[in-house]
Formats: sequence, C-alpha cells, structure tokens
Amino acid sequence: MLHKEVCEACRGDVPSMSRHDANLLLGELPGWELLEEGVGLVLKRGFEFSNFVSAQSFANRVGNMAEELDHHPRIVLEWGRVEVVWWTHKINGLHRNDFIAAAKTSELFESEL
Repeated sequence: MLHKEVCEACRGDVPSMSRHDANLLLGELPGWELLEEGVGLVLKRGFEFSNFVSAQSFANRVGNMAEELDHHPRIVLEWGRVEVVWWTHKINGLHRNDFIAAAKTSELFESEL
C-alpha cells in the first residue's frame, strides 16, 4: 500500500524510473495517468469538487502534505477542479516517491468525500 510508505531522500544521481516499472506501480493508483512531458514522465490526476472553496481547501491540503514530505507537485486550481502532477525534479522523471505522494494525494481526496 503506497499511501502508507514513507518518501526517502532522492539523490540527483539515481536514474529515473523506466516506463515499464512506472506502469507496474500505476496499477496501484486508480485515476492517475502516466504522461510524457518536457520534464520526463509524470503522474497526473484531476480531482473534481462542487465549488471553488472545496477545491481550494484540497489544494491547500495537498500543498501542506507536500511540504511535510519535502516533495512538491504542480498544483493547478480552478473552479471545482484541482489538477496535481507529481515528478522528481532532481532526476527529471519518476521515482518511487512520486507514486507514494500520489497515493497520499488520493487518500486526502477520499477523506474529503
């Protein structure tokens, strides 16, 4: 269960995760997509809300969690929607930490329901 794991400090000299390995872990993250962006592979998911205040509250909770993990995503906030994108900046791609953080993000969302 990824959401119960702890992120480890990522050194910049480790290789980013292969697409094959990322696809294996993606199976544990319902609703998340694996995409290729200019920074390499990323994990992306949109979360829907009934209003702006709920979306903003969730975005703030994700931001607070990211600060605790010392691992920071791209968060896009709009009316009724929050998009969260995880990747590891130091390695321009994915690390197990990104999957842990994505699972924790999903857990935060589930606790909102």
